[in-house]
Amino acid sequence: MSSPCHTPAVLVVFMALAVGVGAEPLKERTCDVIGDESSESQMERAVLKKLEPLTQIRFNVTVDKGKTENYIYQFRVCREVNSTLQDFGGLVQTDKQNGKTTVIGRINETQVFNGSDWIMLIYKGGDSYGRHCSGEKRRAVIMISCKRGVVASSFSIISEEREKEQECFYLFEMDSSVACPAEDSRLSVGSILLITFASLIAVYIIGGFLYQRLVVGAKGMEQFPHFAFWQDLGNLVADGCDFVCRSKPRNAPAAYRGVGDDQLGEESEERDDHLLPM
Repeated sequence: MSSPCHTPAVLVVFMALAVGVGAEPLKERTCDVIGDESSESQMERAVLKKLEPLTQIRFNVTVDKGKTENYIYQFRVCREVNSTLQDFGGLVQTDKQNGKTTVIGRINETQVFNGSDWIMLIYKGGDSYGRHCSGEKRRAVIMISCKRGVVASSFSIISEEREKEQECFYLFEMDSSVACPAEDSRLSVGSILLITFASLIAVYIIGGFLYQRLVVGAKGMEQFPHFAFWQDLGNLVADGCDFVCRSKPRNAPAAYRGVGDDQLGEESEERDDHLLPM
C-alpha cells in the first residue's frame, strides 16, 4: 500500500503539468495604425504586409557627437525592442554614458505610407521632450528605400529636428527590397511573335520529318520536309547573292592569259641537226 504522504506530491506534479500545458508563449505585439481598426485602409494593410520580412531583424546604430551626445538607437519593424517591458517601444534611444533609455516612437501609434519605390514608417507617442518642442511627445520617421537583392541594410540616423515649437521628429533611413515595386513579368509583343514563330518552325520540321520517314519511307536527307524545294531555294539564294554582290561584270575577261600555241612560235626543224655525227 502506498504511503498517504505521497498524495500531495502527486497533486503538485499534476498541477505543474496542467499549468505548463495551459501556458502559451508570449505573443509579440505588432504595429497598430492610428485610429480604429475598422478605419485602416487596404493600402495600409498591404504596406504592413510587405514589411513582414523585416519584423524579425533588429537594427542598431551608434552616434557619437563629442562628449555630450553618445547614443545607441535600437529599432524593430512593427515589433517591440524589448517585449518584456510591454512599453510598445519600436525605436529606443540609449545614452551610453548613464544608460538612460528613451522611447523615440511606439508601435501602437503607427502611420505608414508608400510610393513607387519607398515606404515611410512613422512611430508616434514617444517619451516627451524636456526643454524642446514645447514638451511634446517624440516621433520617429523611418524612410525605407528600394534596393533589390538586399533584405535590409544601411540603417542610419539622418537628423533630429528639435528646434521647432511643434512637430519635431527623428529621421532615419534604410535600404530594403521590400520597398521595391513588383517586377513586370509580362512578355513584349516582339517576344510573343518570336516564340510563336519558333514554335511553328519546330512543329513543321518535326512533323514533316516524321511524315517523310514513317509515311513516305524517305531516307537520308530526303527525310527533311520539302527537301527539293529548300535545296532549290538555297541555289536561288546563292545565285542572287552572286549576282548582287559580284564586284565586276560577269563577261569581263580574265586578268590573265593562258599560254597558247601561237605564242610558242615555230620550232626549228634543224634544232637537233648539230647533234648528228658528221
